[in-house]
Amino acid sequence: MKEHKRYMVTSALPYANGPVHIGHLAGVYVPADIYVRYLRLRGREVVFVGGSDEHGVPITIKARNEGVSPKEIVDHYHSLIKESFERFGISFDIYSRTTSAIHHRTASEFFRTLYDKGCFVEKESDQYYDEEARQFLADRYIRGTCPHCGNEQAYGDQCEQCGTSLNATDLINPRSVLSDSVPVMRTTKHWYLPLENYESFLKKWILDDHREWKTNVYGQCKSWLDLGLQSRAVTRDLDWGIPVPVEGAKGKVLYVWFDAPIGYISNTRELLPDTWQDYWKSDDSCLVHFIGKDNIVFHCIIFPAMLKAEGSYILPHNVPANEFLNLENDKISTSNNWAVWLHEYLDDFPGHEDTLRYVLTANAPETKDNNFTWKDFQDRNNNELVAIYGNFVNRAMILTHKYFGGTVPEGGEPTDLDRSTLSEIGAIRKKVENAIENYRFREALKEAMSLARLGNKYLADAEPWKIIETDRDRVCTVLNTALQLAANMSLLFEPFLPFSSATLKNMLRLPAIAWERIGSGDLLPAGHQLDKATLLFEKVDDNAIEKQLQRLAAAKSAKAAQKRQTYQAAPAKDEVSFDAFSAMDIRACTILEAEKVPKTDKLMKLLVDTGIDKRTVVSGIAQHFTPEELLGKQVSVLVNLAPRPMKGIVSQGMLLLAEDADGKLVFVVPEHTVTNGATIK
Repeated sequence: MKEHKRYMVTSALPYANGPVHIGHLAGVYVPADIYVRYLRLRGREVVFVGGSDEHGVPITIKARNEGVSPKEIVDHYHSLIKESFERFGISFDIYSRTTSAIHHRTASEFFRTLYDKGCFVEKESDQYYDEEARQFLADRYIRGTCPHCGNEQAYGDQCEQCGTSLNATDLINPRSVLSDSVPVMRTTKHWYLPLENYESFLKKWILDDHREWKTNVYGQCKSWLDLGLQSRAVTRDLDWGIPVPVEGAKGKVLYVWFDAPIGYISNTRELLPDTWQDYWKSDDSCLVHFIGKDNIVFHCIIFPAMLKAEGSYILPHNVPANEFLNLENDKISTSNNWAVWLHEYLDDFPGHEDTLRYVLTANAPETKDNNFTWKDFQDRNNNELVAIYGNFVNRAMILTHKYFGGTVPEGGEPTDLDRSTLSEIGAIRKKVENAIENYRFREALKEAMSLARLGNKYLADAEPWKIIETDRDRVCTVLNTALQLAANMSLLFEPFLPFSSATLKNMLRLPAIAWERIGSGDLLPAGHQLDKATLLFEKVDDNAIEKQLQRLAAAKSAKAAQKRQTYQAAPAKDEVSFDAFSAMDIRACTILEAEKVPKTDKLMKLLVDTGIDKRTVVSGIAQHFTPEELLGKQVSVLVNLAPRPMKGIVSQGMLLLAEDADGKLVFVVPEHTVTNGATIK
């Protein structure tokens, strides 16, 4: 790892429209905290910046739904999120917010600098306008029918059923979420950042100069750059946000994607009003962004283009983005309450902060989406933290108190077992360092745990309890060695498990010791008095786990009941002629092959036997069915639908399904199996 004079570490700003959940922790905040704690232990000059993202449409929607102001929403959730992070030990140097006065000033100055340099392009465009609400509509304020899958509740930016990205003008029969009226098109003016002007710079900077970035980050950036960049609006028509600081911009605010990353700068400025530029504008500073995969483009392409346009800022050294964490084999959904909320976890499991940190690091979605289950949580706590790490420390402490009154005994002549055990500490430390410095935190934790396993094996091989009556000198050496291992563990585990490391240091009465001394066999001198032994970790019982599973089951049941209660049949569509209906060729077909479409959550690629031919059909059903349960199933397919490309695959038909009130999809099929190609009339 190249040493820099100072480090500027940022973590994604969570939207202040809801609490933080374990997906956020695993993807961003736990790895960022591990990295920062490690840098501090190495004596590096580092600032760790976080804060709440308090502008944008999701917040205005939340406020509208709850009948309160956006300010009330962000005040509530900012406080909740900040307190949760503090209780969980995320060691921010500052956790601020984008509604602060200093952020408004910093973002406005940033915009104005680019504006004065002529970096923006002014464009007029036609956008949807709600005449009843008297305002232009953001994409999320428009719903209509998806032109790709027919979902009648698609948003203006994305269809959540088939996963296709949309423009609001793509929707069929669009309606305003605000008034349920049909919006009209009106002309509005906005300022755009012409990303295409920075394409050659970005290609060299990322594709040539940062090949060491994580594969998922580098690959997503390359895909965007290969497609070619386009101008992106930096302002929008909205009444919640930072006013655009130029004439003729009444009723317009900075787009949240432009405003939010500047929050890293304004928060640093708030923390260090006199020296903040040292971290953001000095070539000997290292800027690292910790984010989830949904923010890769913003932090690797758009924000660097903004910084390059401004001209005085350094660019990110690395952006070690993680993939997503699922919960009990389902995608985390805040709207469905399918999540483990941090503040609830802290209340339900007091004293188990490190357990969650451990499990989320061990299951970190570093290279692909990963899964959290409560059973795995329990197993890792009981079988690893308690039975391995905690067991070793407890045995070493208890035996020392039992045989030597809690005083570190003076070791005698070491054996090969003693020497080989102590010699492994330094090698393990180097592996941990290498993994952390290359953002492989899961691997780093695994290596650290190997030291705990080594300690258990050492005591099991030495068996001091068997020889205390016959070879007390040998027991002195064994327990001295075991305590040196425990002292080294208290240092090595500190980036990962800060609470238990602090407890262990207190038990050992260990003074402040530099990270570089990890590997030493004399951290605790002979005659040093230990404190009383306490348990580092406690078991999690079945009742605690069952309570969490019941909470999730209740959330799923409540959502299903809500859907059934509020379900209303869709209004009848415009009548069609008999000839138009007769023109539809619907046939019974059998699914021969099925596979999920890569890099999508909802699309399934099917090969169906239509009785006429075998053809490919792409359908947004991947979250409802597995490929295995589809094989051999007879279904109804509209076979004369015009071919449509979807994610690079040409779909030649559409499956017929009914959607129940709880969102469950059911195939429309003949009562009995019929010959493939049989027409449905």
